[in-house]
Amino acid sequence: MTGFSSWLRVQWDRVGAVGAALVGLAALALGWAGVSGTPHIAEQLPYFISGGLVALFFLGMAVTLWLSADLRDEWRELRALRLILAESAPDGDRADGAPALSAGTAS
Repeated sequence: MTGFSSWLRVQWDRVGAVGAALVGLAALALGWAGVSGTPHIAEQLPYFISGGLVALFFLGMAVTLWLSADLRDEWRELRALRLILAESAPDGDRADGAPALSAGTAS
């Protein structure tokens, strides 16, 4: 159980994205079920508005959370590359290629 809880702690945004997508799809299905049971347009509008807006909100939140998780993964990779470059740089040079300033050459 420890492996799952640690994975859940690290991937909370992806789990939230899947949950939000499921809620959004359920709202779409419930809205469709309400609309399909009424023959009149005036009776369909509340289902369309409530189900559609709730689904749109939760699907948008799912996309945002998933993209946030992907960006966090990219930032983690860039940080690892930066640390590798910093370790392999010769003394006196910065990892970005610019020479380090000594104490006597401050401008």
